[in-house]
Amino acid sequence: MKLSLLQAALAATIFSALPALAIAAPASADLGYARGRILVQPNAGLSGAEFDAILKVHGGKGRKLGQSDLHLVELPGNASETAVIERLKHNPGIKFAELDRRVPHTLAVNDPYAGSEWHLAKVGANTAWDSTMGAGVTIAILDSGVDGAHPDLLPNMVPGFNTYDNNTNTADVCGHGTAVAGTAAAAANNGVGVAGIAGKAAIMPIRIAYFDTTANACYGYISTIANGLTWAADHGARVANVSYGGVAGSATIQSAAQYMKNKGGLVFVSAGNNGVNENVTPTSTMVVVSATDQNDAKTSWSSYGSFVTLAAPGLSIYATTKGGTYQAWSGTSFSSPLSAGVAALMMSAQPSLDGAAIEQLMYSTAVDLGTAGRDQTFGYGRVNAAAAVKAALAAVGTPDTQAPASAIGAPLAGATVGGLVAVNVGASDNVGVTRVELKVNGSVVAVDDTAPYAFSWNSAGVANGMNNLVAVAYDAAGNVGSSAAVAVNVANSTTPVTTDTTAPVVRINNPVAGAVAGNVSISVSATDNSGAAGIRQTLYIDGVVKASATGGSLAYSWNTRKVAAGSHTIQVVARDAANNASSTSVLVTR
Repeated sequence: MKLSLLQAALAATIFSALPALAIAAPASADLGYARGRILVQPNAGLSGAEFDAILKVHGGKGRKLGQSDLHLVELPGNASETAVIERLKHNPGIKFAELDRRVPHTLAVNDPYAGSEWHLAKVGANTAWDSTMGAGVTIAILDSGVDGAHPDLLPNMVPGFNTYDNNTNTADVCGHGTAVAGTAAAAANNGVGVAGIAGKAAIMPIRIAYFDTTANACYGYISTIANGLTWAADHGARVANVSYGGVAGSATIQSAAQYMKNKGGLVFVSAGNNGVNENVTPTSTMVVVSATDQNDAKTSWSSYGSFVTLAAPGLSIYATTKGGTYQAWSGTSFSSPLSAGVAALMMSAQPSLDGAAIEQLMYSTAVDLGTAGRDQTFGYGRVNAAAAVKAALAAVGTPDTQAPASAIGAPLAGATVGGLVAVNVGASDNVGVTRVELKVNGSVVAVDDTAPYAFSWNSAGVANGMNNLVAVAYDAAGNVGSSAAVAVNVANSTTPVTTDTTAPVVRINNPVAGAVAGNVSISVSATDNSGAAGIRQTLYIDGVVKASATGGSLAYSWNTRKVAAGSHTIQVVARDAANNASSTSVLVTR
C-alpha cells in the first residue's frame, strides 16, 4: 500500500519573513492565552513552502523565533486557536503546536526589611569565590527588564533585547527582573550593597513581560520567553534564567531551551509557588528549581513534582530593588537565579565544560535532601556552589568514546511511499544526543536538534524505486552512531518535460539573516518544473564548498566556533538535469 502523507500541491515560492511584531496582551486576560496567535514547530526537513501551505489552510502566517525552528503563527480574527492547534497536531508535517499561554512571575512575597544574605553561606559561596566569581560568562535574565542604572548592577550590564515590544528598551516595568538579576549577578567587591552569587558575570537583560494594571502583576508569554532564549543563545549567553511559572511543561520552551543547550548553554526555570505537585512531565532540556529555607526544608509555598531537578534557597533573599535600593525577596523566582549563578561560576572556572556537563556536575555535587537520590521535592538536592566549582575545576574531561544509538521507527523497510513522508527516529546516548541527521542515499536532507526526532522527507526529491534511509546521531564529544539502513520503494507520478529552460527555485530555510552562534543547522530546499529528483545542490560558506546533495533537500551542521567573528555569507547553487541554475544567499554575523 502506498503511503502518501500530504497530497496538497505546494507552490514553489520564495519565502518572505514577516516583519517583527509587537506582542499585545490578550483580548481577555481571563483566557490565560494570547488571542490571534499560536506557537508551532514543523518537522525537520519540511520546506518553507510546504510549511506555508499547511498554515495557509488555517489562514495563518508564521515567523521564525530567532534562528530556531520555532514559529509564532498569526491567525485571522475569526479563528479558534484551540481548534487550529488540534488540527495541526494531527498533521504529519508538524512536530507540535500549542497555545501562547500567559505566565506569571514566581515571586511569593517581598519583605521591606533588611536581611542578611544567609543563602550565600548556605551554598558555600565564599569557598567557591576563592576560585571564581563568574568572569567571562553572560547570564541572560528573561524577566520584566532590569534597572541597569542600579549601582550594584550597572558594572555588569551588557546589551539585551525586549521581545515583548521587539525593541532594545530593557528597562524594568515591574521590579521583579531587577531583583532576579541581583540574586544571580549583583556586582561583588565594589563596596556597594549586596553580592550576587556570580558577582563578576555579565547580565544580559531580556524583557519578556508586561505589567497588567488590572491584576497589578507582571506576565510574560510562552512566545516572548522562547524568543528571548533563542536571542540570548544567538548573542553569546551561556546561562539563562526564567523565573516564571508554568513554563517547564511547554513544548515550545523545551525546544528553545534545548536550542541553547545545543550551543553549550543551560537554562534555569523556577518550579512555581503554588505549594502543590504540579504534575509536569520531567524534561532534560532545562534545570527546574524548587525553594528551600534556612534549615534546608522546602518552603511551604514552593511547588514540587517529578519535574524538579534541583533545590536552592528561596526565602528572604536579600537582593537589588528597582530604583537603586535593596530588600528581602522570596519565591522560587530567586532559587532559580541563585542556581543559574552557580552554573556561571562553574563555567568561568572551567570554560571547556558545556552546559550538559555543568548540569550533571551540579546534580552530582548537590546536598541530597529528603528521600535518598532524586525526589519530587528537592530533585537531586540543594545546590552546593563550593562543591560544584571544585568538581568543575577537577573535571579533566574523561573522554566520552561511546557512540549514540539510533534506529528508524517509521517508515518500515520495504514500504512503498510517495509525496511527503514522515520519518521517525529513536536516538539515545550515555551523555546526550546533540543532533540527528537524516540521510537519503548518502545525502543529508534534514537535521533535528530536539527530541522526539521527527522528519518530513519529500520523496519527490529522489528517483522512483528503492532508496535507502539512514539516521545518524551525534553527541557533544563528536561520537557518531548510524542506524541500520531502511530501504523503501518510492512511487511518485512524474510529468515529462520535453524542453527545460526553467531554473530551479532554491531557498535557505535556516538560518535567516542576523546573528548566529555555536552549531547552526543550515536547511535548504529546492523545487524544479522537471521534478526535484534531478536537482543538484551545492552549499558554500564564504565561497568554500561545504556540502552537496541531490534532490530537493540539503542540510548541514555548521560549527561557527571555528570561524572568525564578523559577517559570513551562506550561498546555495541549485542545478537541474538540464543544467539550468539558480542561487540564493543569506548574510549572517557571528
